[in-house]
Amino acid sequence: MTWEVDAGGAMLLVLLTAALVAASWAWVPRGRRVWAPAALGLLAAALAWSGAADLTLAGDAPRTLLVALAGALAVLGGGPVTTSLFALVDAEGRAQGDVEGDAVRDAWADPDSDSAQDADTLERAGQLLRGGAWIGVLERAGVLAALVAGWPEGLAVVLALKGLGRYPELRNAGTGAVAERFIIGTFTSVLWAAACAACVVLA
Repeated sequence: MTWEVDAGGAMLLVLLTAALVAASWAWVPRGRRVWAPAALGLLAAALAWSGAADLTLAGDAPRTLLVALAGALAVLGGGPVTTSLFALVDAEGRAQGDVEGDAVRDAWADPDSDSAQDADTLERAGQLLRGGAWIGVLERAGVLAALVAGWPEGLAVVLALKGLGRYPELRNAGTGAVAERFIIGTFTSVLWAAACAACVVLA
């Protein structure tokens, strides 16, 4: 296997490795506030570097390493970033008073109460859309594989499968927050995987 990497190509590999390390640490709840934004910043830097710099990544070994790093970052990094975004949206909703505080407290105290049915929060929606973390992992892996393989139509397949699989829950949930959480999570996950794929395609 040949190995031909210049300084620009090595820098891209270093940025992706650093982003992967940050994304791994972001799975720890206490470290999410620091490491999820760090992973996002490092991915943005890697994406900008791959598009702007004159890189040399020739040979099977460097390309394989690049794809492996981007794939691992897509799968591992999307989860903490999406969770962090949910936390921001939840906090903003509470701060703006989108939901009455008493209704939210009653919803958690008694899930069968009328207040619980009216508490249209993203926190409650997260309980209804179970398995989101694993679905997101598969979604990001599919998106990255489709884009790196030069088959952008694969995005439509991945999103169609996810939409069809979630349709019963979205239809029966009866709350707008469930659909909101689904859309936010899907967009965040797909954009993250697409950015990781772009680092490979542009290099």
